[in-house]
Amino acid sequence: MTNDAWDLARGHIRKDIGAHNYTTWIEPLSFRSLEDGTLSLSSPTEFIGKWVMQNFQDVILRHVAGNGHAASRLVCGAQAHSSARPSPRETPDESTPRSRARQENTLDKRFTFDSFIVGKSNEMAHAAARRVASDGTVSFNPLFLHGRVGLGKTHLMQAIAWEIQEAHPEKRVMYLSAEQFMYRFVQSLREKATMDFKQLFRTVDVLLVDDVQFIAGKESTQEEFFHTFNALVDQGKQVVISADRSPADISDLEERITSRLQSGLVVDLHPADYELRLGVLQHRVDMFAAQNPEFQIEDGVLEYLASRITASIRVLEGAVMRLFAYADLIKQVVTLEQAQDALSDLLRASEKKLTIDEIMKVTCEHYALRMSDMTSARRSRTVARPRQMAMFLAKRLTPRSYPEIGRKFGGRDHTTVLYAVRKIEELIAQDTQIAEDAQLLQRKLEG
Repeated sequence: MTNDAWDLARGHIRKDIGAHNYTTWIEPLSFRSLEDGTLSLSSPTEFIGKWVMQNFQDVILRHVAGNGHAASRLVCGAQAHSSARPSPRETPDESTPRSRARQENTLDKRFTFDSFIVGKSNEMAHAAARRVASDGTVSFNPLFLHGRVGLGKTHLMQAIAWEIQEAHPEKRVMYLSAEQFMYRFVQSLREKATMDFKQLFRTVDVLLVDDVQFIAGKESTQEEFFHTFNALVDQGKQVVISADRSPADISDLEERITSRLQSGLVVDLHPADYELRLGVLQHRVDMFAAQNPEFQIEDGVLEYLASRITASIRVLEGAVMRLFAYADLIKQVVTLEQAQDALSDLLRASEKKLTIDEIMKVTCEHYALRMSDMTSARRSRTVARPRQMAMFLAKRLTPRSYPEIGRKFGGRDHTTVLYAVRKIEELIAQDTQIAEDAQLLQRKLEG
């Protein structure tokens, strides 16, 4: 059996066990020999070797035999078949293109900086990610990105990994989810291979961990994550973390980890505004049109979708993919009516019926007030101005009339609401802080 025959077998194994299992466990293996029915493979660590023998031995042997090579036993480990000195071609070399490809297989090729659309809501996160991926000095470590699902955290993290691997192929870059980190740690405990685990994670140059909120409440995993984090930062190695909320807002996360995560740069990815949503739609349409020039959308459709679908960037991209498939079937220019029909379920899901109570709640949280302050008779500026802001937002974001809004705010007259709306509009044009508050609150409520 040759290396080429092993590569052929691996292709069938990948189809059998799935891309995730393949890239995690099979891709790191290299062929050593096949003698007397024993297939000998080399793995980066004993831990990976043991896991492969326990969980994938049957499927590996089946596909090797399916290619005409008799194999009844698997030996897989860091010292597998050590009696035979590996040839230069078989010696693992992290600087070779083939080894770099192993790392790249865990990344999505779509998630690069070139394909990331920048807007006001994500420009800070994009700039920070660019800095980490550049050759320049980075004054913050770690970089912590947070925001709700579908706003681009994973895209930016993988873009960092791609950029560094391209510019510095000699560097060891590891990207994985917090769940994968926890899974590997638990398995290393079961297999009594914690030293292999530590060596694997503490010798990387850049570590990127996605969705770190999943280790909250997992005491042993948090302990190991803390020590791994400290070891890398102390060595001057870059760490990038993402979560669906800020470190301080992740419950059941140890205080020392929260403190460490906050010691670098913490950046919030806000919900996409209209301009960014439209930019994403136009970018995706241009990509599809480049592949199929016959794909055309009637003027006004993208603007309509950008104003209606506010859930996330991911949902917007899914909407364009569906329109592309629809256009391919009907072989016509997609009209607004056809787009509404094809995306009816997404449009219904995006019809968020915002209530005045929700507006009051979010405004109170922003200004650190109580809900009762919104309906009270208090007239101090610290209460009156936020109340006016809430009235302004209620009029802008709901179909309620001035009298209806007034009744929700403690039975106030409609002229009071009208004055509040005009006052905030006036202040937005004059006071940058008021303008920023109004914009931030509207993003939170529309998101």
